Amino acid sequence: MPGTNLTRSEAIERAEAIRHVESYHVELDLTRGDRVFGSRTTVRFSAAEGAASFIDAITAEVRSVTLNGTSLDTARVSDGVRIQLPSLQAENELVVDADALYMNTGEGLHRFVDPVDGEVYLYSQFEVPDSRRMFAVFEQPDLKAQFQFTVTAPSHWEVVSNSPTPVPVRVAGEDAASRWEFAPTPRLSSYITALIAGPYESVTDSLVNSAGRTVPLGIFARKSLIQYLDAQNIFGITKAGFAFYEREFGCEYPFEKYDQLFVPEFNAGAMENAGAVTILESYVFRSKPTQATVERRAITVLHELAHMWFGDLVTMRWWNDLWLNESFAEFMSHLAAAEGTDFRHAWTTFASVEKSWAYRQDQLPTTHPIFADIRDLADVEVNFDGITYAKGASVLKQLVAWVGQEHFMEGVRRYFAKHAWGNTELGDLMAELEAASGRDLTAWGTAWLETAGVNTLSPEIETDDAGRIVRFAVRQSAVPAFPTIRPHRLGVGFYDRDATGALARTHRTELDVHGEVTEVPELAGLARPALILLNDDDLAYAKVRLDPASLATATASLKDIADSLPRALVWGSAWDGARDAETPARAYVELVLSNIGAESDASVVQTLLRQLATTLDYYVAAGAQSEAKRRAAERLWALAREAHPGSDSQLQFVKAFSALAATGDHLDAVAGLLEGSLTVPGLEVDQDLRWELVASLAAGGRVDRARIDDELARDNTATGQCAAALATAALPTAEAKAEAWESIVVRGTLSNAIQQAAVNGFVRTHDAALLAPYAEKYFAAVPGIVAERTHALAQQIVVGLYPAQQTTPATLEATDAFLAALGDDQAALRRMMLENRDGVARALRAQAADR
Repeated sequence: MPGTNLTRSEAIERAEAIRHVESYHVELDLTRGDRVFGSRTTVRFSAAEGAASFIDAITAEVRSVTLNGTSLDTARVSDGVRIQLPSLQAENELVVDADALYMNTGEGLHRFVDPVDGEVYLYSQFEVPDSRRMFAVFEQPDLKAQFQFTVTAPSHWEVVSNSPTPVPVRVAGEDAASRWEFAPTPRLSSYITALIAGPYESVTDSLVNSAGRTVPLGIFARKSLIQYLDAQNIFGITKAGFAFYEREFGCEYPFEKYDQLFVPEFNAGAMENAGAVTILESYVFRSKPTQATVERRAITVLHELAHMWFGDLVTMRWWNDLWLNESFAEFMSHLAAAEGTDFRHAWTTFASVEKSWAYRQDQLPTTHPIFADIRDLADVEVNFDGITYAKGASVLKQLVAWVGQEHFMEGVRRYFAKHAWGNTELGDLMAELEAASGRDLTAWGTAWLETAGVNTLSPEIETDDAGRIVRFAVRQSAVPAFPTIRPHRLGVGFYDRDATGALARTHRTELDVHGEVTEVPELAGLARPALILLNDDDLAYAKVRLDPASLATATASLKDIADSLPRALVWGSAWDGARDAETPARAYVELVLSNIGAESDASVVQTLLRQLATTLDYYVAAGAQSEAKRRAAERLWALAREAHPGSDSQLQFVKAFSALAATGDHLDAVAGLLEGSLTVPGLEVDQDLRWELVASLAAGGRVDRARIDDELARDNTATGQCAAALATAALPTAEAKAEAWESIVVRGTLSNAIQQAAVNGFVRTHDAALLAPYAEKYFAAVPGIVAERTHALAQQIVVGLYPAQQTTPATLEATDAFLAALGDDQAALRRMMLENRDGVARALRAQAADR
């Protein structure tokens, strides 16, 4: 589509021409049917007199464009993506009257029909460049303005936006329609404006903030889900977050109210629309959730709340600083959880989930500096990655250790006070941190923010005959492609057996590491403990290796480490070794299966089970995979029956077992659980678990399409439809795979949520040969998919249908040929394909090591 990819140079040029955007008045008519809605936008702005520019508007039809009272020829100035604005005056009024398209991709104004009751639900999702799908707008973050929305919609709907919801007024002569006139917002970037509309139901509350102001709180969900909403838990986390952030930021919450809306078919975890946060609907738990999921929801709530200050009150000038926006919210959400809520072990979760994501992303051939060079919107869309979120947050944690937490927060307080309602760049924050801490951060910023790659830290230990340390040093290394040696602030922990037999910390030293070798003389003379852990407390961002004696202790006694965070760090080191083909994959499988039963942290258990699945699917030698999976399934089934009745681990082990079940005995057990002929004490087979069991039986060839349809009739909900799509695509027949391919790739009419489920089902198989015929078809189809579909839908297919199950050199060769034929204008596709390729190359190396 011409003109959709705004470049940074175009944005700079437009900001010079459009000097100040005063206001938007957006009038939306949501009563025109199921395809389009009316969108009339009045923009008032100042400009360089005589300049020409453009406004963004992705439309179905532009009926009229009026600039300063003069009607422009729509055929000449509008191409369906941009509207050209010639001969601007010093002060301008632009009116664009158009029809815009509802989306089913999770972008723009998404339209969803609830299968339970047929009701229509809408929500907006504008980051990065999709407010232009709802109204005409200068779509770049530095052109802030006031936004006033007027919405005509069915009278029985709720309509929510950034400003408090007004009392609706019936439209004259139309009892079924009403109009909502919202008050103007403060000055915002367009990507954090919002509209959520439909017969949502809500629970309300309020809080009195640090300034003595009452802030209304609302939580919204669809009518068919509201019965499952545990609103008091969410309100509790929200109120704790308000108190923590207002205290730490020295600045009260900047908006009039705070609504959180759980919306269907959402592509991300949540979105920080000012005062109207949208959240993934699966965080409304209609069945028993794992505690890992409950904690992830709390972190998500706190992440989006942090954005109200960092991102919404003060906003990046251009998308180069997207990393800072997301990294800050990610760091602060874990800090708030650990220090302000009952989730005291949030840093364990951070080490297990976020850092493992960061390390994985940072070892891909497409890794990039945290401070990325964002040339255009296509660059932004593929930079919502583990560098932007997880590595950035990890490096902020390292920065806090480097300058001290109080100095860091003092710098943040100065930053908010100076730049409220404005746009900033990285240097603006760094200047305040330097002023607060007294440390020159120039060299630190260069080493950490402007270079890519992850360092590895290893201990060098010499002892005397009595077992006392005579020399201790930390050696730092880097891979040749990214050779930067960085400064680190880290702890060294000593662990020995206590009176109970647990491995507990007996000594800790904190120091700065510089260069390739850093001597630690203060450890000389101490008795060598059973386990020495570099990066104790997880301050640094680096892969850590254990010395041979400590590795032996950890392998034999990992479950004996008393605290969850050091256990998570040892788990992470073991996973790195398996991924990097330094240790055999089956040794890692054995380590997990021997110790996971004693792991008490739910998020760590969840991460380990995901890593176990990846290891079994890709890293175990090809000829040994079937037997390794059978033994792993056997052990997981035993762990499920041994676990405390009704425990979180029991539920996770049952789900992991069902995903691996492939033999007759294992599938019999899955069928028994589903039918009720087999029970596990304390395990409730609720509807969501039923779907996991149905998918297991589908992939194992034990149920057919009719049985899946029967289950859907039992649960004809949005969740049920996605689960049925997955199970149907997982059926192990050539016909089922062909039908799934046809619906995903050829017809291409599925919504984002159903498509993702079908993709997940298509690649779920116990026999990779079933998917082999689609490898060639994949490479033929991808260019058209990327050209014709939105980024969200295309990415699902490009990443999800890549023939990774064909873990052979032939797949690498086919990928290389595809990459060689790509043009220079296909940067986003090139990146996705390079990352796909790297997964197969890594798997082949790991399989060789496992052999």
